[in-house]
Amino acid sequence: MPDRILKTFTLAALLVAVLPALADASIDPFDTESSLQPPPGFTQNGESDFQPCRPPPAGVPLALPAVVDAALCANPLTREVWANARVQAAQVGVAKSAYLPLINANASSGRVRSNGSNLDQRELGASVSLLLFDFGGRAAALESAQALLTAANATQDATIQSVFLAAVQNYYLVLATQAALDAAKQSEKAFLESFKAADARYKAGVATPADKLQAQTAWSQAVLNRIKAEGDVNNAQGALANVIGRDANRTVMIEVANQTNPPDHFEKNVDSLVEQARQRRPDLKAAEAQVRAAAANVDVVKATGRPTLSLGINTSDQHTEGLPEAKTSSIGVTLNIPLFSGFNTNYKIRAAQAQAEIQAAQTEQLRLQVALDVWNTYQSLITATQTVRSTVDLLSSAEQSERVASGRYKTGVGSILDVLNAQSALASARQQRVQSLYSWNVARTALARSMGTLERNTLQEGSAP
Repeated sequence: MPDRILKTFTLAALLVAVLPALADASIDPFDTESSLQPPPGFTQNGESDFQPCRPPPAGVPLALPAVVDAALCANPLTREVWANARVQAAQVGVAKSAYLPLINANASSGRVRSNGSNLDQRELGASVSLLLFDFGGRAAALESAQALLTAANATQDATIQSVFLAAVQNYYLVLATQAALDAAKQSEKAFLESFKAADARYKAGVATPADKLQAQTAWSQAVLNRIKAEGDVNNAQGALANVIGRDANRTVMIEVANQTNPPDHFEKNVDSLVEQARQRRPDLKAAEAQVRAAAANVDVVKATGRPTLSLGINTSDQHTEGLPEAKTSSIGVTLNIPLFSGFNTNYKIRAAQAQAEIQAAQTEQLRLQVALDVWNTYQSLITATQTVRSTVDLLSSAEQSERVASGRYKTGVGSILDVLNAQSALASARQQRVQSLYSWNVARTALARSMGTLERNTLQEGSAP
């Protein structure tokens, strides 16, 4: 093989070896990922060194902070939004790359048959092109990409807070259903004792068959309530396992939270809360960034119908056996002027403008929704607080009433109906007390989520948002 052909293949081999290194996805020359937030559940050891979170140890009861950490670490939604943010960071790099020149090289070698003779032929060439001016198209594309990255980061925040809230809600749901089961068991035991007492009095001839049947019916209903409570516990366990990234059939052991009464004074000015929420809600920040991206996209589309000015440099070296070597090179600028595209650009601009209007309207709707979310969750918290305080007296009076009714019946001066009514009221009071305590914790967490301030310190017992 002639030396020139060998050199051609050597150059081609070098290009093949170098190009993959230039296209290595791990290279980030524009440092786009520096704008990313840490992955959910990860700890940052350095500027870009993230230590993956570790799953909680098996067989160890989880406190609420550990449940939240497990959810942020293992829930697929948090990994999805992290990947989406990385996609948008890469799109920023794509937009910045439009400012750099494009360099291409080509090498060819072959044999040409001419006039009955076989002639070896080789060619080496290179070209450089650089877009000099495009009426702001690249700048608008970069602005759009950066706005979408901001939106992706804000969406990641919103998703993290949603998963955070789901973990808290399901944690307290498990505790509430377990406490409700305990209350149902207590009620079942009380109704069983009433049935036994009624049965004994009936056999002794001092009670009617109706007393026995009423007590037996109440006891049977208490058994059904206990069975339903057991099913609620199992469903709550499955939901909690799901939110922390486990199969629903894997039971999650949790620590029982210390129940404390809400603070006496935490009422806030709702107008102030709404204003804070509109400044901090990550989903609203994401929507506002989407508006900026849509506006920039209008400029991108407009630029496609305007002239562009490019610089081009080309060089080639062609050698054919038996003929003089041909070397050519050129440098120049190219002005491209779109004249008519069948109104394609016109309608693309109209579509982009309408899309920007849609995004602006959706953002305004979200602003209204933020106010509604804060109002609803604030009112729920106020209601839950008042309910917690009221159930203290309710449970105390129900316990006293049940003791009096049971004592009167055992001494023969009360009716079984009074006992059953008192026990039903006590069972209801226990349920309301349990539900009020856990509802208050969920309500204060939901208010923090609606304001965009759901953070670890929200988990502190008795703290108000």
